[in-house]
Amino acid sequence: MEETMQAKRDLAASVEDHALEAVPEGSRKGWLSLSWSTVGIVTTLVQLFIGALTTFVAGLHIAVLAGITVAVIGALLGWGVGHVAYRTGLSSTVLSRHHGFGSKGSVLTAAVFGFMIIGFLALENALLYKGFLFYLNRPDTLSNRVMIYGGLTLAWVVITAFGFGLVSRVSSWMLVAFLAVLAYMVLEVIAVSGQSWSAVFAFGAQFPPNALKALGAATDFGKFAFCVNVMVGSAGALALIDADLGRYARRSRDIAIAALLGNLFMDVIMLVVGGVVMYAGMAALTEYYVGTGMSRSAAQAAALQSPDSVAAAFIVFGGVAGTVLMVLAQSKAQVLNVYSASLSLTNLFDAAFSWRPGRLVFVVLANAIALVMLAGSILAWFNTFITVLGILTTSFAGIIVADYFLVHRFVSCAGPQAGSRSGFNWAGIVTCAVAFVLAHYVLVEWMPVEFFVSISVSLLLYPVLRIASVRRQRDTASSVSLG
Repeated sequence: MEETMQAKRDLAASVEDHALEAVPEGSRKGWLSLSWSTVGIVTTLVQLFIGALTTFVAGLHIAVLAGITVAVIGALLGWGVGHVAYRTGLSSTVLSRHHGFGSKGSVLTAAVFGFMIIGFLALENALLYKGFLFYLNRPDTLSNRVMIYGGLTLAWVVITAFGFGLVSRVSSWMLVAFLAVLAYMVLEVIAVSGQSWSAVFAFGAQFPPNALKALGAATDFGKFAFCVNVMVGSAGALALIDADLGRYARRSRDIAIAALLGNLFMDVIMLVVGGVVMYAGMAALTEYYVGTGMSRSAAQAAALQSPDSVAAAFIVFGGVAGTVLMVLAQSKAQVLNVYSASLSLTNLFDAAFSWRPGRLVFVVLANAIALVMLAGSILAWFNTFITVLGILTTSFAGIIVADYFLVHRFVSCAGPQAGSRSGFNWAGIVTCAVAFVLAHYVLVEWMPVEFFVSISVSLLLYPVLRIASVRRQRDTASSVSLG
């Protein structure tokens, strides 16, 4: 009887997964366990599409330079936020209660980050769905939607419900298989293309000059800025995911290595692979679409119009192997997306409404919201906000890092609870608003790489506002006590 009760308690603890509390020392993991997740969540068809898009706009060399730039900054930011999570044991949005935004102010970080991650969940569900239809040559009908989306949703709920341990194991198994199939596909596509390796690793911009001008990518710097702005949304989200995973780290260097590997795979390896595969396979993919009855110009446009085309490309190039790659790429990322989304929603409802039904409820809710986004035009609306969400998430990460490493190191008793009865740390909220406005509207003509502005403003302005706020509170408290 006692063993049964203990098993039930262990299962309940696994499901809850320390969503609103610090991860205990006994549950901490090394860098390899964490890296399965940081790499697994970024090795997706969406990232392959971003790689193809940026390299076709800027050429491989400029796009790789932009990718390395984002990878370095993203890794440092992810390590910074991940280190704070390692020291506190808290997830990203719960962490923002204590560093940067306050107990009630953390609703902002939870809402934005939760919306972003659930948007990715919905987007990648749609990729899997369309990939299955393409492979099976089935029409887009209500019955197929119910069957495929229902099956996917059930899988994500079951896998993610049991906490970080199962999520990490599933991600590791799928990642190894994915990388093996991806390597095979790259070799196969280049061999079939008849092009030399030097040619496919040195191509320039593929879009016509008028299209590049419309994208603001007519010059080399314009191309660089375009690539950075496209990649930054994922980098900002990954920095906060590094915190969700970093709370499980045994040492600071464990999350540092995991953050670095995640950013290198996302912004360099997947960028190169996506660009090379689509460039080498473009002729074959175009011929396939022409064979279905498309005109050559329409076929060329269809070959790189959305992430859907990347899923189609791998199925065309690899048949069963390409389909397996598509499933592996998306599935491992989806369980991680649901995991982070459930943590974010747990904090959101606790901070806003003091409602704590348990993390499992929010695993289900995250998937339900994703299905609603798929049902209407919300997903298309979400896609237009990727850059904006990237600016906000990098600003969140910058404020958390500035609060922990600068404010708390040099000003004692500067926590958001110190004299903040409303639960709002207005220094963090105001800094985030100012950083966004300056980056996206005021300084965009002068500095088109928007997140450079947002992260710089966050790191510089927040300490000034927070320290001034603490000193003002102290002066007020002193005058009241003297009076």
